[in-house]
Amino acid sequence: MSDFWSWYIIIITLIVLGGCAGLLIWNRNISPEEAAKKTTGHVFDGIEEKNMPLPKWWLYLFIITLIFSGIYLALYPGFGKYPGLLGWTQEGQWQKEVDFVHKQTQPIFEQYAQVPIEELWQHQEVMEVGARLFANNCATCHGGNASGARGYPNLTDEDWLYGGEPENIRTTITNGRRGMMPPMIAAIGNTDEAARDMALYVQSLSRPAMRDDPAKLEAIERAAPRFAVCAACHGADGSGNQMLGAPNLTDNVWLYGSSLADIEEGIRKGRSGEMPKFDKLLSPERIHVLSAYVYGLSKQKK
Repeated sequence: MSDFWSWYIIIITLIVLGGCAGLLIWNRNISPEEAAKKTTGHVFDGIEEKNMPLPKWWLYLFIITLIFSGIYLALYPGFGKYPGLLGWTQEGQWQKEVDFVHKQTQPIFEQYAQVPIEELWQHQEVMEVGARLFANNCATCHGGNASGARGYPNLTDEDWLYGGEPENIRTTITNGRRGMMPPMIAAIGNTDEAARDMALYVQSLSRPAMRDDPAKLEAIERAAPRFAVCAACHGADGSGNQMLGAPNLTDNVWLYGSSLADIEEGIRKGRSGEMPKFDKLLSPERIHVLSAYVYGLSKQKK
């Protein structure tokens, strides 16, 4: 916050408090002339407004409120950049509550951490705890049911970009992943025909029946020699490489869509995606439980 807006807030706050105090002082008593008037002269629906000062209890309640406001603004942030005498912040309060819960639950997670992931996911209690961790940290991208979305992998199937073994999953959650495919249009001919031919070739890897169409087969055969530049990551047969995070092109699982337009877009523009690392947000024991939950998602469907 800039100094201008800080002072703007301070001045507005002081004006409001001072205005309230001024109204109280102004209205705490009425002159003898006004007191002689039994009403203000205002009548609505047969009801006359009495001309009387504020009741003492009401006046004192307003005074107490103003005093409380002054004390509160001295102790807590409310005057622009002024942090308050107590140094309270909403981030600090949140962290205090998180630390309290962490301290209370850490012994349970330490017990879970002693059990291998291959066994841990089979315990219903652990899966329920893992589901809550997943909902708080992963569901925003992968969905509440972990089925993913365009650009976000489905975690309930057996298709894994970086491997689906427990250690692979733990590494992914701990360190994050960064996937990147560069634009390939220049490498395969830099023409619209080359892009369309390669898209048809890639599509045919998971749909061999396409080769029965003579028109498509001609395009596929033109693209086949150029696929060598893609094979460096995806493999000569297009089956992918989990070490590089290069997806398998021979199955029916597509991260960005399987239509010809989707594939051609990837060839022309490339693709990039990043999963953040959680080593600073979750303890190793919690990552262990979350890994077991993710590992068990696809196992439960078998």
